[in-house]
Amino acid sequence: MTDTAAPTDQNQRITMFGAEWCGDCRRSKKLLDTLGVDYDYVDLEAVEDGADRAKAISGLTRIPVIAFPDDTHVVEPTDAALHAKLVALGTIS
Repeated sequence: MTDTAAPTDQNQRITMFGAEWCGDCRRSKKLLDTLGVDYDYVDLEAVEDGADRAKAISGLTRIPVIAFPDDTHVVEPTDAALHAKLVALGTIS
């Protein structure tokens, strides 16, 4: 996992937008970490334009927003949905 303030090339990396106070964010982050997924994490409390970037992707003000290399994203995914997306992308088997 990489904690970053700089914009990432979403065509190449998974990017998660979240905050420590968010239970769904902590759960999704834990799943990504447990599965050994390499991703960029944008902490909305630390990155000035993070919330605006997340909203630009999802059109919503809910988190986490997880953007994938195939130009898709999920908002507040269940563990099962996030796991299935990672399998579909070939990120995990």
